[in-house]
Parts: sequence; C-alpha cells; structure tokens
Amino acid sequence: MKKTILVSLVASFIIASCEKELDINPQGTLTEGVIEINETWVNQQLVSAYAMLDGNPGYFWAPASNWALGDVASDDFHKGSSIDDQPPLNDVERYAPNTTNIYLVRKWQALYEGVQRTNQTLNSIELAIEKGTDPSKLLTLGAEARFLRAHYHMDAKKIWNNIPYILETTTEAVSNEIDAWPSIEEDLTYAINNLPDTQADAGRPTSWVAKAYLAKAHMFQNDFTAAKPVLNDIIGSGPFMLVDNYHDNFNGEKNNNSESVFAVQNSVNDGGEGYVNGNRGNRLNHPYGSDAPGGGCCGFFQPSQNLVNAFKTDANGLPLLDTFNDVDVLSDQGIASSDPFTPYAGNLDPRLDWTVGRRGIEYLGWGEMPGMRWTRDQANGGPYVGKKHEILKSQEGTISAAGLPQYNAINTPLIRYSDVLLWRAEIHAEEGELELAKNIVNQIRRRAANPDGFVKNPDGTNAANYVIGEYVTFPDIDYAIKAVRFERRLELASEGHRFFDLVRWGIASQVLNKYVDEEQSKRVYLNGADFVAGKNEYYPIPLDAINTSRDVLKQNPGY
Repeated sequence: MKKTILVSLVASFIIASCEKELDINPQGTLTEGVIEINETWVNQQLVSAYAMLDGNPGYFWAPASNWALGDVASDDFHKGSSIDDQPPLNDVERYAPNTTNIYLVRKWQALYEGVQRTNQTLNSIELAIEKGTDPSKLLTLGAEARFLRAHYHMDAKKIWNNIPYILETTTEAVSNEIDAWPSIEEDLTYAINNLPDTQADAGRPTSWVAKAYLAKAHMFQNDFTAAKPVLNDIIGSGPFMLVDNYHDNFNGEKNNNSESVFAVQNSVNDGGEGYVNGNRGNRLNHPYGSDAPGGGCCGFFQPSQNLVNAFKTDANGLPLLDTFNDVDVLSDQGIASSDPFTPYAGNLDPRLDWTVGRRGIEYLGWGEMPGMRWTRDQANGGPYVGKKHEILKSQEGTISAAGLPQYNAINTPLIRYSDVLLWRAEIHAEEGELELAKNIVNQIRRRAANPDGFVKNPDGTNAANYVIGEYVTFPDIDYAIKAVRFERRLELASEGHRFFDLVRWGIASQVLNKYVDEEQSKRVYLNGADFVAGKNEYYPIPLDAINTSRDVLKQNPGY
C-alpha cells in the first residue's frame, strides 16, 4: 500500500478537546525528513483524532452532545432563540431538513474528518513499525484509534443509517448500501481485546468503555441476545457505579467520576486562549439575558412543556406514564419577569430542576431563574432554559472561560453508567423478566431520591415539592417496557439520546406526531409539522457528500 505522511496537527484549535487531559502540545506541519517516526509521533496523530470528538471544525453545528439532531428533533427540546436565528434548525425541529442543511453538512464533515484522522493514525502505526518501532508499544494506540473509528461511524449510523465505512486502506469512494454495523462491531471487538482495563489519561477508552459501545451497537440493532452477556459483564465486573448525587454528572469539578463511561474532555483557562478547549458545541445554549450566568448569550435549546410535564409524579412519587401531559406544570409563559409569579406546587421528580431552568427555582447558585428575562423570545422558544451544560456560580472564571461563560469545562457525557443499566432493564422488560427490570429502574430512581442531591434554596430547603418513589411492581410486559422507556427520558434528558431512542424503539412517528399535535398550541411554528414514517427516522445525506462521491453514495429514502 502506498504510504503518505498526512499530519494535521497544525494549530491549537485542532486538538481542542484533548490538549489538557491527554497532555499533548500542538504540533506544526511535519514531514518525514524532519521528524522521528516513533511512538510519540503516532500518539500525536491519535490526539488529532481525539480532537474531533467535540465536533471541530463543525463548531456549534456539529456538537458532540447531539443536542440539535438528537434533542431538538425530539419531544424534549425546542430550537429556542428567535424564529429567524439559525433557521436551518427550524427545519430539523419540523422534520423538514434538506440535503444542504448546515447542521447535517457540518456533522457529516466532522464525523468523517474524525474517521480520516483515525485512519491516518493506523497508517502511521504501520509506518512506525517499518521504521523500527516495537509493535508492542503501538498496540494500545492502534486499539484506541479503532475505537474512535467505531465511535465516529456509530454516530453517523444513528443519524443517517446508510453510511460508508471507511478503512485505513480505502482509496476510492465506498458505497453506503453495505450495512456498517458489522464493521463497527469488528473495530469495537478489536478494541475490547487490545485496550487495557485502565488508562492513565482521562478521556482515553478502556476495554470496559469499548464493551459499553459494543453493547450500544447491539441495542441499536435490537440484538438483545448479543447485548446481554456484554451488559452482564459490565454490570457484574466493570469499574462503573452510580454517583450519589445526580448533578455530579454535570459538575465540571467532578468530571470523569465513577458514572462516566465515556465523555468528551473539555477544559478552559488551560494555557491556551482561555476558551478554545471549552465546551464549544453547547455554546449557543447559554441563557440569553444580560444578567444570566456570567453574562447572557444566544438562548438556544429550550425545554418543551411536554418534557417538563413528564417530571410530574403521583402521590407515591411515580411518573404519570399515560396522563403526564394532560395538565401542564405551571409556567410563566407571557408573564414579565417584573410581575409576580408562584412556581408549580405539585409533586415533581427532583431531576427536573437539574435539567430545566424554570421561573422561581434556584439556578446553580445564580439565584432564582427570573423567567422571561433569560429567554430571547419566550413566545417562540417557551419559558424554560437548559441547565445540565451550565456552571455553578462558584465556578465562574475557573470552570468557565473568563469573560465567555458559555465556554466551560463541563465534560460532554456520551455514555453514562445509568445509560448502561437502563439498556439492561430494557432487555429484562422485553423478555418478561419484570422483577429484574423493576429493580434496575428502582436503582436509578433511588439515586435520584437522595435528598442531599435535590436543588436547594439558599436557606437549605428544597426548591420545589420533590416527591419520587420506587415501583412496587411491574404488572405486565407492556407496563414494564413503558416504565423503562419513560425512565430513560427522565434520566437522560438533554444528553442527545431521545430522538435516537424513539427511532430504535420503532415508535418515533407515533410519539412525535402526537407531541406536535399537542405542543403546536404553545409553539405555533410547529403547525403543519409532520413526521413521516419510513423517511424521518433518518436524516438526508448531505448533497456535497453525494456529489464528492460521484454518486457512489445513494440518498436516503424520501429525500
């Protein structure tokens, strides 16, 4: 095979997310005549591949969190801001994106740039071995590269389904009519067999991380038989465990805790430009008002009323699985911040107020969320703002970039241990093992019920009427499946999973058209929106990608 040294470590922005945790300095353009081809050089190639985890150069159009394509396209979030700001995202929310939509174009570019860099790393390993480097010193680096290649392709698979799988030996355009799952599984299996159980650097995958990804691949294929032993191994013998307090998963001072399976490593104030390595993919989602945390910006990613209603609980602290959206949690829609407002007094799951910022409820030490003043256009995006991606007041200037609070060092979680547990609960429910499914769901709810982890007022009292309990029984399979799926929504809201979950469960059309029918009375721009079964489960492949392939790539059905 012809070998070419292609090194793209050109500037600090290229290795943004990994610079601090992986402790690699930016490198200049390199050629074989002026460098030593060895383990250090290969690792530099690999760091370049890690850098694409945060979506660069896609910026906020290709976020690692998938907030645009995974949450705004679901029943959990609206685009937010104003109707004329980022109009391509309006099309995503209305299930009408076209083949030139910038959120799709940039996401495709970012993922396949990540693939290219992993393949570059694998070719560099081969070259380094030819130059005399001991292959055993490169084994782990190669396994990391293949893990990352699987990650980038898996993300693309969720979004477009029909994708090309690009190997380090690929020299021509590859058809997207060949199922990519077998290749994804092959790379992950290699990673499982060749990665260590622990890593010194935070952010590098271990064999346990690769197992979690393999389990996810099986879940997305509804291959429960293959997923079960992998999940059993992770849960029975793996290093992960739930943290005591739910919000610790979104606290930048507690990154890489025991519940973090794999996360994008974000950092600020790290010797670079202050913000360049921060969580840029979520920067648009900062509350808008001038008195918002550290100064306002943008105002995107606003929770739906439907999502907020899902956090209501009954007298026993259980979700209202079928009737949650019959009556709205009281909001301040249409009420000026200067006018009086009393928050909803009914029973609520405490995870609501770590996920959603709502009027009158304490917001991460910044005081009570003031309502309309923190939204750019309440009539458009609604009365709520996001919360998981924002810093505590006490972290201003340390976990956030000085003068740019929308850039912070809160890691972007890609898989959490609660995610893994709920996959196992899904299989139990689907296979009629109702007690086992219930026990896992209750384990998740028990952590959420820890009163030390509730949002508190400055005087130490609970910020709302938090009532959360455990299920006594799952009476039948249908109930168990519904309860497990509902728990995933509550536990993982705003983490980019919801749309893809609805698709893999085969209920996206049913759920999202019902949601549009109900929510359009509050968000008039949803009038006429329609999720078309057999089409909208996947996004259109960008026209540029098809043209560049000289029509080797085929467009998805319906576009």
